[in-house]
Amino acid sequence: QVQLVESGGGLVQPGGSLRLSCAASGILFSIYTMAWYRQAPGEQRELVAQINAGGSADYLDSVKGRFTISRDNVKNTVYLQMNSLKPEDTAVYSCYAQKESFPHWVYWGQGTQATVSS
Repeated sequence: QVQLVESGGGLVQPGGSLRLSCAASGILFSIYTMAWYRQAPGEQRELVAQINAGGSADYLDSVKGRFTISRDNVKNTVYLQMNSLKPEDTAVYSCYAQKESFPHWVYWGQGTQATVSS
């Protein structure tokens, strides 16, 4: 049974930081591209950051320089370090896993709420 379990969300003031974690089980973690998506109320879900099996990362333009995605293939965990948070970063953040080779199985976590507010 595949599980992606997020943690680390919460309420933080503007300019603050949060570190999200996503622990994966039931998959061969090292061969998956891992990503973080977010969805704010009334908005479409968007890709925030992704990191492939080789460790290369890409970011949404609005978070470049503030967010960092990383992975630990021993702990089967992907992280999203979010610094200099803004109110517009408020959203439900969900973990995503996609197997890089065929078949490209996809899995989602349940999401964790991050709220940036004073």
